[in-house]
Amino acid sequence: MSKSQLLYLTGTLGASAAAAAVAALPGCTSARQTEADKPMNIVYIMTDDHTSQMMSAYDTRNISTPNLDRIAADGVKFTRSFVANSLSGPSRACMLTGKHSHANGFTDNTTCVFDASQPTWPRYLRDAGYETAIVGKWHLESLPQGFDYWEIVPGQGDYWNPDFIKQNGDTVTERGYLTHMITDKSLRWLDERKDPSKPFALIIHHKAIHRNWLPDTADLDLYEDVTFPLPETFYDDYAGRLAASTAEMRILDHMDAIYDLKMDHPDSTSALKERYLSYVDRMDPDAREKFEKFYQPIRDDFHARKLKGSELAEWKYQRYMRDYAKVVKSLDDNVGRVLDYLKEHDMLDNTLVVYTSDQGFYMGEHGWFDKRFMYEESLNTPLVMMLPKGLNARGDIDEMVQNIDYAPTFLELAGVDVPADIQGRSLLPLLKGEHPADWRDAIYYHYHEYPAEHSVKRHYGVRDSRYKLIHFYNDIDSWELYDLQEDPRELNNLYGKSGYEKLTTEMMGKLKVLQEQYDDPIRHNVKSE
Repeated sequence: MSKSQLLYLTGTLGASAAAAAVAALPGCTSARQTEADKPMNIVYIMTDDHTSQMMSAYDTRNISTPNLDRIAADGVKFTRSFVANSLSGPSRACMLTGKHSHANGFTDNTTCVFDASQPTWPRYLRDAGYETAIVGKWHLESLPQGFDYWEIVPGQGDYWNPDFIKQNGDTVTERGYLTHMITDKSLRWLDERKDPSKPFALIIHHKAIHRNWLPDTADLDLYEDVTFPLPETFYDDYAGRLAASTAEMRILDHMDAIYDLKMDHPDSTSALKERYLSYVDRMDPDAREKFEKFYQPIRDDFHARKLKGSELAEWKYQRYMRDYAKVVKSLDDNVGRVLDYLKEHDMLDNTLVVYTSDQGFYMGEHGWFDKRFMYEESLNTPLVMMLPKGLNARGDIDEMVQNIDYAPTFLELAGVDVPADIQGRSLLPLLKGEHPADWRDAIYYHYHEYPAEHSVKRHYGVRDSRYKLIHFYNDIDSWELYDLQEDPRELNNLYGKSGYEKLTTEMMGKLKVLQEQYDDPIRHNVKSE
């Protein structure tokens, strides 16, 4: 092989893949690869709408998640982990591509179809010799490409007796509870891999803990004796925050008693009742019987009491928290199954295990459920990693990271050159225990989906270690500025107030820099102050 051919292979495939290609050529020899030199496996587990407040590694007030906490205990927990767009499909596209929504083309769930032919980190890893698979939720309106194996649920998927789209194009209804089934299929793929000598990257994407929080029947009785503490901002009046006041995600007014809380009744009506029935009608008779037996006494009591106002809001909140917590329990159990499998098969020393969610979620903060806003509860997402040998960081990592950083991290871990158009930054130095002096001091966010469900206005913004600036735009022109140290609940909008002119100018400058850095086409809307 000529020098130019070797340089071509190295530049195209990355050093590890190029070395493998050279070794495979007739007449070529190479030293036997040592165990320490082998590319690391990657198991990437992502849930939907799992928020840090409901994971005990981050917050012990509400529930216990022992298996998720195992990941952090044997590795690292990122304390400032953020998304680039707090919405399921766009967040997944950011993760796969390492690019912000405007750069990968999937800005919202209502109008976009993800171009699955574009470069993604699983495609790069596959080209570099990895076996790659994705099982579970895709939610990008296209079909996966660049994987050796895939099996996904259509759209959001169903908790009970779900449909699966197979790689051959068939859609098949299968029996069971989806969280268990996704885990079963993922572990089966590990057992049946075509070439076990190859490194692998397995993406396990759960529907859990997405609305409408249908628990496994085995977990129905859990948390019924728990009264969850009401968030400090549960009765927020949204003073000084126009966009927050117009959003339609209040537990009192917008959480559906039938669809969300299972309070079906012969005399009750709801715009979402038929959708609710379509979900529970999928259950097998025995599961449906257990489900109805559990909820019927609660329904009878609810409809007899005819609650209103704050009593109704707080009753809804408790039911919401309990159902959400039950769905987390099943998820945590199944994460434990994956960890146990990896341990039993001696894979942990050479496998990076990542757990995260596609965004955070409101658990009654500001009186809300759902996500979308750049406020902390939905901007933050849990991120923990169980680290293999060679990655020595342990405990909390406080640097600011985003989901656009996952792609370059996995590529660098696999020895693949990170393409110049990827906008995230590899987390590998942080996983080695390093603290680069030039690490980012601010993150950029842009939410695009309006008009749409929950009526959250389009907005973009910048967050640094202390302050946050947000611009709501399109059919609104509203700015918000927060001091997260003095006002962590984001109740006091400082924008336009006397004494904050210099801070506003500084944050405007940071916003402009990031919009130009990421080449966001709306960057010219930034005001000069």
